[in-house]
Amino acid sequence: MQSVKTPREEISDRIRPVQSLIRENNLDGILVIHHINMFYFSGTSQSGHLFIPVEGEPLLMVRKSYSRACDESPLDNIIEMNSLKAILPSIEEHTGFKVNSIGLELDVIPYNTMLMYQKKAFPGIRIEDGSSLMKKVRMIKSKWEIDLLRNSCCVIDNAFAYVPEIIKEGMTEVELASFFEGYMRRNGYGGGSKMRAFNQDFAMGNVVSGSTGFVPTYFDGPVGGSGLSPANNPHGAGWKKIISGEPVYIDYTCVVNGYTADAERIFVLGESVLDDTLMHGHKTALLIQEEVMKQLKPGAVCSDIWALSEKIAAEEGLLNNFMGFGNERVKFLGHGVGLEMDEMPIFAKGFDLVLQPGMTFALEPKFVFEQGAVGIENTFVLTETGVEKINTYPEEINYISESAAVTS
Repeated sequence: MQSVKTPREEISDRIRPVQSLIRENNLDGILVIHHINMFYFSGTSQSGHLFIPVEGEPLLMVRKSYSRACDESPLDNIIEMNSLKAILPSIEEHTGFKVNSIGLELDVIPYNTMLMYQKKAFPGIRIEDGSSLMKKVRMIKSKWEIDLLRNSCCVIDNAFAYVPEIIKEGMTEVELASFFEGYMRRNGYGGGSKMRAFNQDFAMGNVVSGSTGFVPTYFDGPVGGSGLSPANNPHGAGWKKIISGEPVYIDYTCVVNGYTADAERIFVLGESVLDDTLMHGHKTALLIQEEVMKQLKPGAVCSDIWALSEKIAAEEGLLNNFMGFGNERVKFLGHGVGLEMDEMPIFAKGFDLVLQPGMTFALEPKFVFEQGAVGIENTFVLTETGVEKINTYPEEINYISESAAVTS
């Protein structure tokens, strides 16, 4: 495994479409501050400001680290700058633009920070939200990005294959999580998954066993978990010990070279088949995935995909357990993945976005019962003709002989 730098042509292919959107929205340019967008449009995540004008070359103004930005970014115009008051003069000097209107990432910039920029950096300048312009460009992935995503999927698939070697009765959920996470870290996981949604931060993923799969949480996902304490991400793996015959639900992201794979599988210690309720739930999840995949083509509408999944869950008598339980249910089937885990598209009611080739996303039909959580999640890419499932690890429930399960 090795670090990958973003090629110059990849950055150029991102700058051009966002400049078209800047023009359509009657702005002189956008100022990129958030480190995810910074990386996407410049190839580096250093602290600073990237000005993308409506035409011409971008200007990267770096506070820290200038030397690393120069090493990582293929952009030609990179300067060192530590003062907010110097932003406008620097833009005028290096790009020739006199800025009258500018887009900022108002979906993530805190209000007080926005006021500071308005006062110190852009007095008298019209400021608008430029977030949607950047999200729209990021929504369609290039072949280069998809290849990086394939690599992330390969790492998490191999981590699932590692589970039979490490799981044993009596180990805690967090112990299993540490082995699983350690495997991915040793194979390139960058150490955390990024989310744009406010207050939805989490660690790397989720391990719950049996009844802890029924424990709800703040996180906007179908399966909660007790976590280690009420503080610091009260979600996912906790102190419960894993026992034979219960579903062990492992749902993780894997971010290698920035790109986020998202997948989930079910494991059971021992060879006793799960009870009929859990088996029905898992088979229905696979059925939903199968039927949805038939509809996933360019031109399909996200809200229609969600409606289909709810229809199948209802027909199987499991609607109250679909994507959570009762009032804890979440109302989506899947979400876009890329540099962040919650990109577009979103498969939910009211999201009438039309699917296009190059979109990458995770679909996660899951069911939650008092006995535990079951279901499936995979990462997909939409092609010109349909959908391709990138994850390859077997989707059926994985029964693990206890005599074969050893610690590493």
